[in-house]
Amino acid sequence: MEKDRLAAFSDGVIAVIITIMVLDLKIPHGTSLTALATAAPTFVSYILSFVYVAIYWNNHHHFFQLVPRVTGAILWANLHLLFWLSLIPFATAWLGAHHTAPIPTALYGLALLMPAIAWYILQTTIIRAQGNNSALSKALGRDLKGKTSPILYTTGIILAFINTTLADALYALVALLWLIPDRRVEQAIPRED
Repeated sequence: MEKDRLAAFSDGVIAVIITIMVLDLKIPHGTSLTALATAAPTFVSYILSFVYVAIYWNNHHHFFQLVPRVTGAILWANLHLLFWLSLIPFATAWLGAHHTAPIPTALYGLALLMPAIAWYILQTTIIRAQGNNSALSKALGRDLKGKTSPILYTTGIILAFINTTLADALYALVALLWLIPDRRVEQAIPRED
């Protein structure tokens, strides 16, 4: 299969995920700043989730510039990633509605952890198909950010039952780590002069 079809399909699914999240934003009941403040937790959870989905989209775009061909295993690994990303709107809505409750906060962390694991599976599948000397394998190296993120998510999930604010702060920290597209991969992309 051509990688362009996989990228186009993934782009479409990610666009739908973002659309579902934005449709969950409800206007405040009233016109005062107090009414607006009641919508703040939902809006903040939307912003964080939008950033996460955007990070996956950016990194997906960069990864697949280093993938010369797509195998069946890569297709399934990509669908696995998209499945977990598609659950982010649900977790976002529940967290926005119950932002201080431990279980929605923990589920949100799980909704972030599972795409991270799926991302690792996708990159491993790509490297297995291309070989350890592939451009992607060389660009990733030891992949410290990729290995640290699941640990931070898991810590956040546990912290959700102790202090939801700390759990949310950890989730935001991981987003900050990934906000800039992976420069290792970006530098490995051949430049057109």
